[in-house]
Amino acid sequence: MDSIVAWITQHAEHAHWYIFVAILLAGFNIPISADILIIGAAVLAATIIPDHVWHLYLSIFLGCYFSAWIAYWLGRLAGKKLCRFRWFQKIFPIHRVEKIQKFYHKHGLWTLIIGRFIPFGVRNCIFMSSGISRVSFLRFALLDLPACLIWSSLAFYLFFSLGKNFQTLVNHLKIVNISIFLAFGVTVITILWYKRRKKTVIENL
Repeated sequence: MDSIVAWITQHAEHAHWYIFVAILLAGFNIPISADILIIGAAVLAATIIPDHVWHLYLSIFLGCYFSAWIAYWLGRLAGKKLCRFRWFQKIFPIHRVEKIQKFYHKHGLWTLIIGRFIPFGVRNCIFMSSGISRVSFLRFALLDLPACLIWSSLAFYLFFSLGKNFQTLVNHLKIVNISIFLAFGVTVITILWYKRRKKTVIENL
């Protein structure tokens, strides 16, 4: 762990680029979690490289925004062809795509805002569905801009705040663990004492 932290610290000035590129790759449905990358970027900004806060924030915001563009165009240019393959149908079931398309056409912006907060492939499914259904790219990009801004900002701020209080949380966690251990110990001792006393009472009878 120490060697990983040392490597990150030594390459801190490039961390935001690594995160940005990784999030872009997620737009191609490569199994890379944007959520984990956001958590990582926020914790890095709060603990190891606090002087790179804005670099890291912009890397996740722009990465997530442009990653959605990639997913959109992947759906628009190759979505219908990909739907013929079973492996793609497992990732994006037809019934899910159809539901998202209907919801998107009905609610527009709210679909993207809510969808941004749902991981496990739902997010990319919305972006690709927009492309498959040939929603205007300009409309999609304009609607997704506030959705991405809200989601990435809230997520980054939340985990940045938790990261800043990491040591405090660890200390509280230690206290909780010790309390649980003591409570468990007292419970076990009490049960053993009760059983032994009960046995003694029975033998005396």
